[in-house]
Formats: sequence, C-alpha cells, structure tokens
Amino acid sequence: MKYNTKSYDYLIVGAGPFGAIFAHEAAKRGKSSLIIEKRSHIGGNMYTHKEHGINVHDYGAHIFHTDNKEVWDYVNKFTEFNGYINQVVANFKGELYNLPFNMNTFYQIWGTKTPAEAKAKIEEQKQAAGITGVPKNLEEQAISLIGTDIYEKLIRGYTEKQWGRKATELPSFIIRRLPTRFIFDNNYFNHRYQGVPVDGYAPIFERMLDHSLIDVHLDTDFLGEKELFLEEFPRIVYTGMIDAFFDYKYGELEYRSVRFESETLDTENAQGNAVINYTDAETPYTRVMEWRHFDQKGDEGKTILTHEFPQEWDRTKEAYYPVNDQKNSEIFKKYKDETKSQDQVLFGGRLGAYQYYDMDQVFGAALKAVQKEFE
Repeated sequence: MKYNTKSYDYLIVGAGPFGAIFAHEAAKRGKSSLIIEKRSHIGGNMYTHKEHGINVHDYGAHIFHTDNKEVWDYVNKFTEFNGYINQVVANFKGELYNLPFNMNTFYQIWGTKTPAEAKAKIEEQKQAAGITGVPKNLEEQAISLIGTDIYEKLIRGYTEKQWGRKATELPSFIIRRLPTRFIFDNNYFNHRYQGVPVDGYAPIFERMLDHSLIDVHLDTDFLGEKELFLEEFPRIVYTGMIDAFFDYKYGELEYRSVRFESETLDTENAQGNAVINYTDAETPYTRVMEWRHFDQKGDEGKTILTHEFPQEWDRTKEAYYPVNDQKNSEIFKKYKDETKSQDQVLFGGRLGAYQYYDMDQVFGAALKAVQKEFE
C-alpha cells in the first residue's frame, strides 16, 4: 500500500501533543503532513471523552501546569482553562492527609504548629535514619525531605506500587518532583499557570489538526510497515518508543504501565475530592479520580470514579512511565547515539525521548523542535 499519495512533506508518527503541534506548525508554514496513529483516537494520553456531561480523562488525571508563559499562551489558543487547582488527599488505611507535603500534613502527622517545629522533627528523623551526604536513592531522599513517619505513611507504599520496585532501588530524583512546603498550602503544583480545559483535552487536538494540509490515519501502526514508510517519506517525525524503532537491538527499555477501571454512580459526590491517593501497600490501586470535581460539571445525579492500577509493562500494554534508573539510562544512551545517523527521522515526545515529561514539557519540546526545523 502506498501512503505518500499526496507527496506529503512529513510523516508524523503519533497524534499526541508532540506530533499534533509539529503538524499544526508545519501547516502554518505551508508544509503538508500525514499523521498516523496506532490508537483509534488523537491526543495521545491526554485524550478525554464526555460521559453523563462529565469530561473523563481516559489515561489518568491530566492537570495542565507550567511556569512557561510561551507554552501557556500557546495552549490557550486552542482552549479555555477553568483555573482548577489540584489539591490531593492521601488515604493511608483510612487516615486522611493533605498532599503535597506542607504544614497541614505536618500538623496532621505530628501536631506541629510552626515551620520551626516541623523542620526540627524532620531533621531529628533524618539523623535517626543515619542519612548523611547526598541521598543515594528515593528512600534516603524522601526521609531527608520529610522524615521517616511521612515516608512510611505517604510515600513508601504508593511509590513501590507505582514503580513495582523497592524505594531503595529507585533514583532519588523521582520524589523531588513533589513540593515540600513549610506553609499551609495544599496546591499540588508550584506553577503559576494551572487548570483543566473546560471542554476537555480532545478538542485541543481537533482544533490543532483541522487544516487542509493535515491528514490523519488512525489505527495505523508505523512499525508494521516501517521500511515502506522510510522509503516513501522524505522526513519523518517519530514519537513512538525509541527502542521499538530500532527493533530493540540493545534490549527493551523498561516502563511502567497502568490500567483503569471506571464506574458510574447515582450521586453527584462520591469521595468529596477530585483525586485521592491510596498510599498503603495493600490497596491494589494508587489513586481514585472523581472527574466531575475537576470542573464541577455533569448531569444531575451522576458521577464517575476511575481507579488507577499500576502494572508491569510488556509489548501488549501501553508504556506510561520510563524507568530512568542507571541500567535503562545506559541502554537509552545507545539508542540516542543511533539517532545521530538517522538524518531522515526526528525523534520526540515522551516515548521518543524516554523522559518522564509533564504536558507542558512536551509542548515546549515540540515548539523547540519546530523552531529548529524551520528557522
């Protein structure tokens, strides 16, 4: 089968944010693109659908948050945000705590009422754990930041469920993504710009790709006909798994995957918060989302809950979180070096770069790639 029937300038593999932004910006410059997407929808993991008047995030909670004004202004060209601020509640065996770690959390755990008292408690527990120098793993990093008690209740079980590894085997930088504050502030992110699109994320991509120079083919697998695509298209933007592109010649990179179970209930408020994390090791899911609390909209008398279950990745599952430990970083470096000889192909996105990107980081990377390509 011939795909480049219109003499497209670009083949873009993946209709997620990186691919969609590239196609949109290329079209503005008079360049045509064919996007192929192996799933049955556009938008990648940001995809949403509406059910009972509620915007449901199909691949887990997505709150757009950034300090990058260029990215914020860009995404606002395609949607309106509602100003939602994520304030997560942690459930540890029936005990409820505020996240991220802040003075509310410290008071709930220890009864401390001042920043000085909380800092003294953390330092005391850090010393008792014998942690000195630079933390060597996630466990040491966590105890250094918030002490042993909070680590045991709110981090260890959740983290080991999510990653399928002991906290002592995980790199320290993972926990540094979460703020630690010595003020009473439950805002999950430190970023200036935050929110959720009032009409969901899918319309962003529908608007981006609504252009005469962009065609989209869904349910199309690049890897199944890779050689044909490479032969037909002069320039390819590839946002799939980098190790799969090179036929796993240096071995599989490791990921964590996730599965979701949703239920519709005959109430408008089942759990009282948009996101509740279950931080004990025994509960099989990591968190429960109640979607109508992200925008307070929906049909009367209905709510939808989604339980998120972490799982090991294999080639039959979606790859969500790259495991950026030393072993995988060394394998990735080999694939990264291979890309230098692929002048025809531009690699990007979360899977193409094997990076644990937030949405704004993918948007920023795509805009930089566009600038490099055309200017």
